[in-house]
Amino acid sequence: MSDSVEEAGWATAKTLAEALPYIQRYDREKVVIKYGGHAMGEEQVAKLFAADAVLLKLLGVLPVVVHGGGPQISAMLDRAGVKSTFIDGLRVTDAPTMEVAEMVLSGAINKEIASWITQAGAEADVRGVGLSGKDARLITVTKARRTRKDPGSQLEQVVDLGFVGEPQKVDPQLLNALIHAEQDYIPVVAPIGVAKDGQTYNINADTVAGAIAGALGAKRMLLLTDVKGVLDKNGELIRKLTVAQAFAAIEDGTATGGMIPKLETAIAAVDAGVEAAVILDGRRPHAMLVELFTEHGAGTMVTK
Repeated sequence: MSDSVEEAGWATAKTLAEALPYIQRYDREKVVIKYGGHAMGEEQVAKLFAADAVLLKLLGVLPVVVHGGGPQISAMLDRAGVKSTFIDGLRVTDAPTMEVAEMVLSGAINKEIASWITQAGAEADVRGVGLSGKDARLITVTKARRTRKDPGSQLEQVVDLGFVGEPQKVDPQLLNALIHAEQDYIPVVAPIGVAKDGQTYNINADTVAGAIAGALGAKRMLLLTDVKGVLDKNGELIRKLTVAQAFAAIEDGTATGGMIPKLETAIAAVDAGVEAAVILDGRRPHAMLVELFTEHGAGTMVTK
């Protein structure tokens, strides 16, 4: 064995030893992971994500994965010749769009992620289980209500987004049964819900992750996205924000664009009882492991 190989072995052992306090911190604790963005469409990155999810399970963490799929829905709608309409960045979901969204989210994407987890965990028999919010009344929704100012009159107008829902109730019984089963299961949840009248609705995946994290009493919610986290005015990563500071970051323009709804989701999760929510770059290999098992973490943490 060469000296360099031996040194690498010692370095790996040292890293594992240094991670021990953090591994103990998360032992038998629930961690909800929102997996989305462009990283989800890259097979190699997705397989690394699946392997890391399996590693979390084997280290005693209880992970639950919630995934998005906006780009994949858009691509399938284009192929099907269904035209999308957007209002203030939100997709209007009519009946044909809803049909495609459910097919893509609950079908192709959900089962692919679950399958990658099962493949990654084959040796230890860790298995991914694909679900949607329609299973076992997991997510009951109400129709989302949005308003916007009319450019001419400046009066608030109600915007009809079609079959877009907001979680009204999350029933975590099925998730808890899978999480605490004798076998090693990792639930993978598609952001589709059902109203009391049986109508299917599309839901924002970040919102679903926050609602599930709150219902489960998760210790952490990880929002894996396409950016490092919340950046300050100099472009530097802000490592920690209280809920009050997160609100201030939205108000003063530090957080802009797509970061605003992510921060709002993090705030809502913490308000619902999650100890902390973290926004981090899911494109970076092993981002979840760095966040949970090292001193400084990998993104922006929002806490009380």
